[in-house]
Amino acid sequence: MAARVRKKELQAQLATHDLSKVLALAARVPPRELLNPLIGSLCNPDELCKWLAVSALGVVVAALAEQELEAGRVVMRRFMWMLNDESGGIGWGVPEAMAEVMAGQPVLADEFHQVLVAQMREDGNFLELELLQRGLLWGIGRLAQVRPELLLQREAPRYLLPYLASGDSEVRGRAVWSLGVLQADLAREVLAGLCGDPGPTTIYATGRLTSHTVGALATRALSISI
Repeated sequence: MAARVRKKELQAQLATHDLSKVLALAARVPPRELLNPLIGSLCNPDELCKWLAVSALGVVVAALAEQELEAGRVVMRRFMWMLNDESGGIGWGVPEAMAEVMAGQPVLADEFHQVLVAQMREDGNFLELELLQRGLLWGIGRLAQVRPELLLQREAPRYLLPYLASGDSEVRGRAVWSLGVLQADLAREVLAGLCGDPGPTTIYATGRLTSHTVGALATRALSISI
């Protein structure tokens, strides 16, 4: 009964599209009680609801890890399993959630950041579905906002470059955005060639989805690159 009540309570707050209300719930409720409903909400067909769940998971898993670090590790391993073919699922929203957790929890970032990089690599745990790549590339940019040194140590910019040629404008755009956050000078020539790209893309940040073109993001990335 309690689990159903929490799920309904969470769904009601997500439906408001107000991040502050979702985070207030996350601050009030014990982390373990919201964990499963939030993970389930990663499949919400309402895109902004999904993103708000991603933000809340960052808070909830960080709080869980503060209470017991191993519990945070268990969640991260669960995320990894959800992206495994053997899980029988797709893993919608999982790369985003992993990145948001690592953005707020330095120990888990140190231990699991290489998983995100491996998911970009064809010789690693490459994610083939473009819908998953969209989330992964947002995750690279999100982690880069807080802990760029971890990604630079793993040569993340080099593995972002192939995504600039993707036929999916969301993938291209989020790869461009991530390269800009990482201030990756090696991509300047390719980014310059994308400045006229009219493909639409969206970027999520602090409760809002904003629309861009790939070209606008490439121009911005060039302006902040080394």
